[in-house]
Amino acid sequence: MTAEHEHWISAIDYTALGDRLKAYRIGASLQAEDIAAQLGVSRAVVYRMEKGEIVKIETLERLAHVLGTSLASLLGVEAEYYPTALGLFERMRQLESASDRILAHFEPISLLLTSDAYLQHLRAMLHEGAPRAGKGTQAADIEAMLLILAERRAFFEKRKPHIISLIGLRELERFVHTGLVGRVDLPEDIRSARVQAARHEVLRIAELMESEPLHVQIGLVDDAMPSSTFQVLSGPQHSVLATSPFRLGELPNVRNGIATVTAAPEAVRMHSDLMIRLWKTAYKGKSGAQRLRKLVERI
Repeated sequence: MTAEHEHWISAIDYTALGDRLKAYRIGASLQAEDIAAQLGVSRAVVYRMEKGEIVKIETLERLAHVLGTSLASLLGVEAEYYPTALGLFERMRQLESASDRILAHFEPISLLLTSDAYLQHLRAMLHEGAPRAGKGTQAADIEAMLLILAERRAFFEKRKPHIISLIGLRELERFVHTGLVGRVDLPEDIRSARVQAARHEVLRIAELMESEPLHVQIGLVDDAMPSSTFQVLSGPQHSVLATSPFRLGELPNVRNGIATVTAAPEAVRMHSDLMIRLWKTAYKGKSGAQRLRKLVERI
């Protein structure tokens, strides 16, 4: 074997490929044995593929068909598309676990900065907002989503990657006014309790702005925010943009929309530049916290 062959490195990141396979599988609500049965392989083979073991191109083509995506998306040479919130949340869990910096715009606030009680309220909101038909399947999907979201929050608290989060004041005002509800026709006592829960979350953001932990920076934007939420995630091996139509605030949406994940340099750069521009004029620190407290008092 020549020295050239000894030092050859594949252009395919098999670990990232395995992560994408798992995210697409979870997003399709498929178990490893479901994939194995359709491919005619063992469940162990599917798990090995998701851990980044080399896969034959014919197997990848069949996998793409089973998972409802393209070979190019699996290989990461074009945007990844996620038609379910479940698949997107798993992919973001993977990316966040390998990121040192996160630029976040999520409406109304980033899940990573919410209180410990937020996921319990979110469970109630998702059940309230679910269509009446197909309730059993939706209940299972909701629990699967909450498990992934809890893992994301726990990892963030443990690893403490640097996050810069931009929050729109208009979105927060609507959030406090509406409350943590899945629909608006709730009994008055429940609605009142959910408004108090939303106020608690906003006051938590105010406390974070006042205390200014080293890994958290929050900016309040008194202007119209982008209609789609996004995160730019950066680590030693990646710089990726995730955009999402799904939202976890008041009147949440986890069913309808197409999310994208891309490493395209232009997309990453333009969204990073947008964050930097909005950050320059955002309210920060104690002055920002004071504006939040006045907002809560006013509503």
